[in-house]
Amino acid sequence: MTCHLRGQMLKLVPLADYTSWRIGGPAETLYKPSDLADLQTFIRHHLASDEPLLWLGLGSNTLIRDGGVKGTTIITQGSLKQLLFLDPKTIRAEAGVSSAQLARFAARNGFGGSEFLAGIPGTIGGALAMNAGCYGHETWEGVVAVETIDRFGEIHVRTPAEFKVSYRHVVMPPGEWFVAGHFQWPESVLPEQALAAIRSLLVRRAATQPTGDYSCGSVFRNPPENYAARLIEACSLKGFRMGGALVSPKHANFIINDGTATAKDIEALIKHCASQVLQQQKVSLQQEVHIYGDP
Repeated sequence: MTCHLRGQMLKLVPLADYTSWRIGGPAETLYKPSDLADLQTFIRHHLASDEPLLWLGLGSNTLIRDGGVKGTTIITQGSLKQLLFLDPKTIRAEAGVSSAQLARFAARNGFGGSEFLAGIPGTIGGALAMNAGCYGHETWEGVVAVETIDRFGEIHVRTPAEFKVSYRHVVMPPGEWFVAGHFQWPESVLPEQALAAIRSLLVRRAATQPTGDYSCGSVFRNPPENYAARLIEACSLKGFRMGGALVSPKHANFIINDGTATAKDIEALIKHCASQVLQQQKVSLQQEVHIYGDP
């Protein structure tokens, strides 16, 4: 039995190049599979059963601490990139496909209701894992099935009923990770209309969010009946800085790396914003961003 790898394995690679904050210490081992079959080979023959495993797509919604991460980091962007029709109504998108790619693909083929995905700055793997959303819509609205991979390299096809899905949170079987999603949107529209809706959404996003800066997307979840950005702004924190990290003057739920920030700066500013909102507004903010690694 052959276990030849076709992907790229690297040691002690800084993860700053793989996160949207452009921050992060080294990965002990980094693997870029060539495709899903190669990923299966890697997991089956080159990964210890108890080895820590981190998955990164575009690296948004993620803070890698300055000390880096132990174990193996798998990069899905540029690797798990298949995007195709399973049947006339169902689109299959692998985990490394960007949410914006899926939005445009669906729009060009006349699927309405998927346009909001263009506003999510990440990949399908991450969108599935956290039920990412924007402008009143969420990823799992269109999910009819998902594919996961386990520690033995086996692929499982699962239905939404097998997951507990809520606002920015998905509970899934332990020891499994998303490798693809199957999507359907029942609304039929003219491709020109759907593509125009995407363009309008992106113009709106650029006008209200710091899309040209290094950020992770939204830092905190919106509390019930409220907005994290409004609460942070009410504490006069817009533009507040710690080292090279600052609260975006454009949108208070974004923290910006000015190019000199460390993960320590970012994490300290996240904690400061949360503590000030709790102290001044009596609201406990929940982080949307996930933090990994050693200080």
